[in-house]
Amino acid sequence: MKGPLFYSKILLFGEYGIIKDSKGLSIPYNFFKGALKKDTDPSEAALKSNGYLRDFVAYLESIVAQEPNLVAFDFESLKGDVEDGMYFDSSIPQGYGVGSSGALVAAIYDKYALDKITVLENLTREKLLRLKAIFGKMESFFHGKSSGLDPLNSYLSLPILINSKDNIESTSIPSQNKEGKGAVFLLDSGATGETAPMVQLFMEQMKHEGFRQMLKDQFIKHTDACVEDFISGNMKSLFGNLKQLSHVVLDNFKPMIPAKFHQLWRHGIDTNDYYLKLCGSGGGGYILGFTQDLEKAKKALKDYKLEVVYTF
Repeated sequence: MKGPLFYSKILLFGEYGIIKDSKGLSIPYNFFKGALKKDTDPSEAALKSNGYLRDFVAYLESIVAQEPNLVAFDFESLKGDVEDGMYFDSSIPQGYGVGSSGALVAAIYDKYALDKITVLENLTREKLLRLKAIFGKMESFFHGKSSGLDPLNSYLSLPILINSKDNIESTSIPSQNKEGKGAVFLLDSGATGETAPMVQLFMEQMKHEGFRQMLKDQFIKHTDACVEDFISGNMKSLFGNLKQLSHVVLDNFKPMIPAKFHQLWRHGIDTNDYYLKLCGSGGGGYILGFTQDLEKAKKALKDYKLEVVYTF
């Protein structure tokens, strides 16, 4: 048995901001993927994943008991498959901000949810919000609290535009230009990041009036502008807003940026060779980068592993 593939995602814009109703833009990233699988001779990783799935099934049963109108699963099949050693075979790195748990949630919903909303039907706003609510509840098992966006992106495999908490839609983004000099890239920090403690830290900061003001007046303002610029393909304006956003993050989200990247982050702002921002909750994992000249950025970041996500 091998189920359909579910891909990783990248939240280009909106990390932390979407908790407070900023815009956001999430795109599928097909470089990493995962699928439900059974093997006759399971590896240690497969056995570990199977153990996680057992706990996850118990958690899903508790969700259904609490909110029977939200979602229903074919628990008989699901439990049977888990007993038979089913696991999630995934190349998506965990703790890297690219949606490893989201892909697993999408795979389980796809295979075992009853009366599921499918990608083939007309995805009205109501259906998207319902899916997001279901996925948010399911993914909370991994993060303590989840917006449901990662699994939604993985499940639909479409770019998703977040206008606000109650207003999301699938969207199209400008086609890639393979010959383009500009690029979005990932930078490997070499360490994993834990989502829950980072979100906790953010919530602590939110208790301070000054931080809340900064979030509204600067962080959300530039995030929203970046989303609009990216979707409309206005690259000149995008890089102006990206520079501001990178600056605001460096000044106000330092604990979420691995210490050895503080100087590199500043270097990008000072030279305009590239601008860095958080990929997901930060603390480790990937850092997201944007550049108008990929060769220049590669030179400046030659000591780091750089993966191109999108070219323009």
